[in-house]
Amino acid sequence: MGIPEPGSYMPLKDLKMEIKDGEGRGANGGFTLSFWLYLNCATPLPSTVLLQKHPYNAFSAPFLILDEWNRIMLFPLFFLHQEASSPSNALCWKPIPSASNKSRFPLMKWVHIDCEISQVSLRLHIDGEIVGERQLLTSSPINSDLHSDVSEMVSHCCIQGNDGGLQGYVYGVELFSQSSSIQNHCFKDSPLQLSIDSSSACEIDEGVDGVWNIVGGKASCRKKFSLEVVLLDALGRPVNKEGEVVATLVYADTVTPVEKSSDAEAPLLTSYDGVESASDERPCKLIQGRASFKLKISQLSSKCSNRLFRIKFDVQKMGRYPFLEAFSMPIRCVSRNRPSRSSSVTWRKSPPSIHSLNRSQSPGFEAGSSDVLYNTVHEAKQSPSSKRVKLGQERSLSVLMDDCMLKEADLESKSHARSTTDEGNAAAYTNGVVGREDSHDDEAEDFSSDSENSEAANSVPCNFSSHIGPISDLVIFRYCIGGVSERCLLLKEIALTYEEEALSSFSEHVSLFTGCTHHRRQILISKRLIDIGIKCWNLISKNSQNVLWEDMVSELQDHFMTLTFCRTRCLTKQDFEVLRRVAGCQDTTVSQENFEKMWCWLYPVAFTLSQKQINPLWSSLSPKWIEGFITKEEAESSLQEGPGGGLMPPGTFILRFPISRSWPHPDAGALLVTYVGTDYTIHHRILSHDYAYSSTKEMADRPMQEMLLDEPELSRLGRSVRRQ
Repeated sequence: MGIPEPGSYMPLKDLKMEIKDGEGRGANGGFTLSFWLYLNCATPLPSTVLLQKHPYNAFSAPFLILDEWNRIMLFPLFFLHQEASSPSNALCWKPIPSASNKSRFPLMKWVHIDCEISQVSLRLHIDGEIVGERQLLTSSPINSDLHSDVSEMVSHCCIQGNDGGLQGYVYGVELFSQSSSIQNHCFKDSPLQLSIDSSSACEIDEGVDGVWNIVGGKASCRKKFSLEVVLLDALGRPVNKEGEVVATLVYADTVTPVEKSSDAEAPLLTSYDGVESASDERPCKLIQGRASFKLKISQLSSKCSNRLFRIKFDVQKMGRYPFLEAFSMPIRCVSRNRPSRSSSVTWRKSPPSIHSLNRSQSPGFEAGSSDVLYNTVHEAKQSPSSKRVKLGQERSLSVLMDDCMLKEADLESKSHARSTTDEGNAAAYTNGVVGREDSHDDEAEDFSSDSENSEAANSVPCNFSSHIGPISDLVIFRYCIGGVSERCLLLKEIALTYEEEALSSFSEHVSLFTGCTHHRRQILISKRLIDIGIKCWNLISKNSQNVLWEDMVSELQDHFMTLTFCRTRCLTKQDFEVLRRVAGCQDTTVSQENFEKMWCWLYPVAFTLSQKQINPLWSSLSPKWIEGFITKEEAESSLQEGPGGGLMPPGTFILRFPISRSWPHPDAGALLVTYVGTDYTIHHRILSHDYAYSSTKEMADRPMQEMLLDEPELSRLGRSVRRQ
């Protein structure tokens, strides 16, 4: 049989084994095919992974396939099941009953698969868990299409890998009786994979586009940086195995080695005890499954037609396999005297790669990730902004909005001309976000979050007009290091005194130097936020300094429904109570300052709800995916009202907006998931609908509800108990 030897890897296309009726069968007539599978890249979906072939003729049928949604499907055997494919329907597999998982099959990662077959059922196991099961209607093995004489029935078939272009590898192939425990076979011997430990990286600057900016070139200018790679088993555990890892500098687009510099120096150098050597001539030994590199780059991107590089790590003596290779993020190597923050640089988003302890990805991977949850949220604490971001350092918490949405916001701000005059804009800025008629306060209150209490002077130049040129580096620096209050005042001035092009450039620079791309959204919506806020307040107040809360509710309701493009969902009394809390209203009247606070929280929320992926969550009334504006305490209290007075079952979740995040905080308008984890504690994480991980239209069109339920931590939507 063409199966890999124990401890060895085999290309998927070379796999070949026979399954016979009665061989290796359990008491109930069943058996299980168990193996590890690594798929490098897929042909246009659907694609066959394993075929079952007739032993006497050319008939073949699918046994294991990836469907058009990249989900794996297990089909019946034609010698055992009546429902299996036959020559009359071999080309049409969709009507055939199958067992399949609901989530996308991961690529570039080892996955353990168990195909459990009995006469009456199919079960598909992924990493030891049952992900798909199908009961068959009949246990009759007769398939008359395959035999001219029913008395000469076929009693076996050949299972082999697809050689039609699907690139993959198998490991640890076993066939055992169904009575044996799958858990005993699942993880007793797992394959290896090389990954980059990004948390160990040092002296690497990561740009807003995900590109690493590294100083290189001449010996007197280039800068040393550090990286570590780790050899892991499929369970993510370091493997104490001897070997040597070689680092090579390659082009990001073609993965071909970068040529030597003009002085014939190796493009990538390793440094040991102060001595530099060509990296490909000085491998690094694996110690306790880990290899540490101190590297320098001598070749500049500018000398190579401004192409990007990657660093390729591989364990050559273990074989040339993609899972024993790891690639860094794209690298832009610049000289020390070249300003990396030049406004002439165009920062483009490159295809993302995964650099975690359990996965590594080579360039060209475009299959997308269905990850919906971002990082853990601590609402009462803000991360300090930093001009320089070290790779592996946890960034400030922010919502991951996709590029399409940001571009849409940019176009939207360009398509709406300001209807107010320069004098009106000047008055609006002087008196606050929504055009305060008169203010005797020397300072403006911070209306950003509960976690930041600093205040900033609301000083304004006496005369200003619309500027066309770029915003100065000093202003960019002030914005990057300032708190939310300082950023709010500064962004008001910028939004009213600069054109959209300058604002767009400003957003790119701020995102670059803070290391957080999510400032872009807050900057790009600033003009619309201010303009609509001014109009809304003028309509509500009718030139009064204070208005009754009841008088404001109806107008605010209309504005909110217009902004969210949803005429079927209104704000409830409880929602307005939350808005009253955000505004800081102590009585029945609302001042301009109160409205300002409330508007800077409400507008980003409305903008998020207007987006294509999120709007159906808000519009849905049965079930209500978003109950309304609920607080953190209400969400946690709802999840603590489970059976017997304890927590809800693990996986129960509630969607909400953070009350303490207001514009221009990067989390303003973010949608959070509050859920019960498998550790029976309540967690809060930001919802991500960034689809840059996928280039397929099918993924972009997937409902957010489906993506949420695909998350391993989430299984059922909870109901929130609103306070009266």
